[in-house]
Amino acid sequence: MITIEDFDKVEIRVGTVLDVKDNKKSRNPAYVITIDFGENIGIKKSSAQITKLYKPEDLIGSQVICCVNLTPLHVGSVTSEVRILGTESEQGVVLLKPAEKVKNGDKVY
Repeated sequence: MITIEDFDKVEIRVGTVLDVKDNKKSRNPAYVITIDFGENIGIKKSSAQITKLYKPEDLIGSQVICCVNLTPLHVGSVTSEVRILGTESEQGVVLLKPAEKVKNGDKVY
C-alpha cells in the first residue's frame, strides 16, 4: 500500500497527440508519440507499445492521459519522457482518454 502523500507525488496530465512514428529500434513494435501538454509542461515524447489496436492516423489529434513526472526511460533510440496510461486488456493496451475535450496540461485527480 502507498500513502496518499505518495499518490499525490504522481503528476498525471492530459495532452494532445501531435505526431506518431514507428519506433524502429524498439525490441517490440512501438510508436514514438509526440504530445503537447500546454505551455507549462510543453511538448514531450513517449514510446508506447500500442501498435496492435491503434494506427498513427487514429491517434493524431486525440487526447491521452499521461504520467509526466517519471524519470525518462530510453526505449530503442528514443528517450521516453512521459508514460501514456492505458489498461492491459485482452485485446491489447487500451488508452485512457478524457470523455470530453479538455485543456492540454489539465491535471488528473
